[in-house]
Amino acid sequence: MKKQNIYKFLYIISLLLFLSFIIIICIDYYNYNPFETSAPFYAFIVFRIAEFIVPCILILIIGRIIKTKIH
Repeated sequence: MKKQNIYKFLYIISLLLFLSFIIIICIDYYNYNPFETSAPFYAFIVFRIAEFIVPCILILIIGRIIKTKIH
């Protein structure tokens, strides 16, 4: 892979992580039943943020750093 395409690849991965977060939160909301689950729904959201959004932001920052070093 060319050096010029690495940051574009990282941007795409970051976008896919963000879209996955949105889809998984919608699925969690659909499957959430407050009578069966002792945890509130925002606990699921916090867990998904740690699972998807934190890596998304890190990959986005790495992509920006690589882009500035290439150009």
